Amino acid sequence: MADEAPKLIQIAPKGGEKKDGFNLVTERVVAINPESRQLEVELLAYDGKTVVLDVDEETLEDLKKIKVGDGATIRVVEENGKRVAKSFKVRPKDPNAAKADAMLLDLRDTHWLNRKYAAEVLGELKDPRAVDPLVAALNDEVGDVRQRAYDSLIKLGGPSVPSLIPLLVSEEDEIRQSATEILRKIGKPAVEPLATALTDADDRLKTRIMKVLDRMGYKPKTKEQPKAELPRLA
Repeated sequence: MADEAPKLIQIAPKGGEKKDGFNLVTERVVAINPESRQLEVELLAYDGKTVVLDVDEETLEDLKKIKVGDGATIRVVEENGKRVAKSFKVRPKDPNAAKADAMLLDLRDTHWLNRKYAAEVLGELKDPRAVDPLVAALNDEVGDVRQRAYDSLIKLGGPSVPSLIPLLVSEEDEIRQSATEILRKIGKPAVEPLATALTDADDRLKTRIMKVLDRMGYKPKTKEQPKAELPRLA
C-alpha cells in the first residue's frame, strides 16, 4: 500500500451544514483490509495517486459494503496524525444506473404523477431491468401511467419482447391489445423472439403469435417436404 498521499482540501456541501474533515472522491477502491481497518483508494483528482485510510470503528459496517473496483465518496477526518474514514458513499460507475434505480422505486410510488414520470424516464434510459416493472405498469389504474409504460416498452425494443409474448393470451382485452400493438411497433427486433416462441407455445398462444407476425408482414418459413422419388423406368 502507498505511504504518501496528496494534500487533502477541506470542503463543505453548498448551503449545507459544515462538517469536519475532507471529502475524497475516489476513482476506485484498490485494496480493503477489514482486519487492520484500512483501505487503499485511487483518487480521481490526482492522476492515479493512491492513499491509505484508516477506518473508524463505527464505519466498519459501511466498509463491508464496498468492493475492490468501486468508486466512492469518503468523508475523512485527521485524528492523531492519521486520516480516518468516517463515512462511505459508493459512487455508481454509470450515473444512468443510479437514475434507473430511483425511477424503478418511483414506479411503485403511491402518487400517480411520480409513476407516470418514472415510466417515461425508464424508456429513455433503456435499462433492461425496467421491462418487467413496465409490463406490470400496463395494469396501472391511471391511464397516463399505462400510456407511458406502453411507449417506454416500445423504446426498450427487443428486450421487452419475451415478457410481452405471454400477454397475447391475456384475459383482459386492453392488455392483450396493448401487447399486440407494442410488439408490432417494436418491429424487426421482435420477429426472431416471436418465431422462437412458436416452438413451445400452446395452440392458443401460437395462433396469437401467428397473427402478430402476419400483421408485421412476416411469414415463418416452413420445412420443405421431401420431394417424392420419381419411379424409375424399367
